[in-house]
Amino acid sequence: MIDGKRYIGFTTDLVKRVREHNSGASLATAPRRPLSLVYYEACKAESDARRREKYLKTTGGRRFLAKRLKDFYTRNSKLY
Repeated sequence: MIDGKRYIGFTTDLVKRVREHNSGASLATAPRRPLSLVYYEACKAESDARRREKYLKTTGGRRFLAKRLKDFYTRNSKLY
């Protein structure tokens, strides 16, 4: 995102959701465009995916993502 922050969300159709965000159809992220997909996880059960989303929005989850993506952000620091 243009503001350098992460967006964490759940969807059943990832391609469609990214397209919606980048077209401005989502009011929450419209002013923060363009978005780029940096990381995703897939789950077989929706309940597991929703639980994981809830965790990733916590302080511990955000720290997990920061560690997980450390090398990516280091290599791409000019972009983020």
